[in-house]
Amino acid sequence: MVEINRGACTGCGQCISDCIANNLFLREGKAEVSGNCILCGHCVAVCPLNAVSIPEYDMEAVEEFDRESFSLNPEHFLHSVKFRRSIRNYKEKPVEKEKLERILEAGRYTPTAKNRQGTRFIVLEKELETFKNLLWDEVPELADRMKETAPPYAMLFKFMYRRRRKDPKDDPLFFNAPSVILVATDNPLDGGLAAANMENMAVAEGAGVLYSGYLQRIIEACPALKEWLGIPETSVACCMLLGYPAVTYRRTAPRKKADIEWR
Repeated sequence: MVEINRGACTGCGQCISDCIANNLFLREGKAEVSGNCILCGHCVAVCPLNAVSIPEYDMEAVEEFDRESFSLNPEHFLHSVKFRRSIRNYKEKPVEKEKLERILEAGRYTPTAKNRQGTRFIVLEKELETFKNLLWDEVPELADRMKETAPPYAMLFKFMYRRRRKDPKDDPLFFNAPSVILVATDNPLDGGLAAANMENMAVAEGAGVLYSGYLQRIIEACPALKEWLGIPETSVACCMLLGYPAVTYRRTAPRKKADIEWR
């Protein structure tokens, strides 16, 4: 539950007016909690006197607002969005753990529907080779099962499997990325938003990402893989290959004209 420090609270009402759940009210000039809370933390963030806390959350990670450090140049941000590329060629260098932790923090702080915070992040590094072998072992049977329901995918996965068998260094699914991050959640939007923030953070750290829909489809279709990952009942919303790019892009790539309707 939200806790109010009545000694610090002045009854300004800012937390009350910003509470989406109508969980707060004034009593005797102080904010009080009623019990309908979704623990979104807005009351913590908006209180001018730091009189609100959520003890079950990580309060030590709460940061004070600093306009100077918060400033984000719009032109620089748009340039970053336009310059991002899907990386399929990685250096043989792992991303440092402290950088990975910051990338995951960007996912952790991404908004979730009704503030459920039900997104789980699985980072495969030490056990990545084991996972690769398990996944490739599943591909032939999966391709056979998909002959009737999704013949193009069946043909593609068989082709990838033959390539892999012919040359184990030829990695048409993992591209030799040193890390794979799986975003597991039953809300696809939560997973997509988290993945987007994580990619932006990865690029800021000098790394690059590939969103692999093929991996996501294979994992979702193979109960043995989900069991091994520890998420038998949870959907994989996104698979992210992550590492330092071994290719240098010198300019942004062209795109079609935007399809926008102003009304």
